[in-house]
Amino acid sequence: MFARDQIAHEAIDLPDRSDLTDAAMRAAAKAFYEHMKTRHSVRDYEQRPVPRVVIEDCIRTAGTAPSGANHQPWHFVAISDPAIKAQIRAAAEEEEQKFYAGGGGDEWLKALEPIGTTADKPHLTDAAWLIVVFAQRYGEFDDGTRFKNYYVPESVGIATGFLIAALHHAGLVTLTHTPNPMKFLNHALDRPASEKPTMILAVGHAARDAKIPKAAKIKKPLDEILSVR
Repeated sequence: MFARDQIAHEAIDLPDRSDLTDAAMRAAAKAFYEHMKTRHSVRDYEQRPVPRVVIEDCIRTAGTAPSGANHQPWHFVAISDPAIKAQIRAAAEEEEQKFYAGGGGDEWLKALEPIGTTADKPHLTDAAWLIVVFAQRYGEFDDGTRFKNYYVPESVGIATGFLIAALHHAGLVTLTHTPNPMKFLNHALDRPASEKPTMILAVGHAARDAKIPKAAKIKKPLDEILSVR
């Protein structure tokens, strides 16, 4: 992506500018909130395909996220192949069995009780797509020389947020899934050692009888998540 002889600062005019009135800003912010609060983590998926181009456009959106030094230290693997999804489910459930057998610790398992999760992860094969998010510990110049990436967890987290919002905007539901450890994903998906898997996103259409835990609708009020000085 980067060439050593192309690293130089050049300022250009801001190519995209928004100039909304205060009222229009308020309306836009409120409309986005109203839309995003209809997003739910869904574990029950309909057996309905999702066009690849939709997934590609949503990942394009993720790729516009800000990142440390603009190194964009992320890679997304989108999977629709049933055999690969089954392989990932089997490996993930093996780790989950250990977690729910006590490896997660009493406090963590107690915290999950209102969510109703178990070691069984059918969403990993039922969802039309799995998107595995990888964080790149370091990058490479065009000549193969390594360079350091900066603020990698923060950058990848922001990009993943962009991706989840884009998928919701496209009318799809998602579930963030983080088996621990996740190193098996590097081997399963042929990703280099420089990349660390951070999350599996199950993506698709919600089943007609999909349920969510009631506790998931409880969100902190604004005065608990915002301080103004």
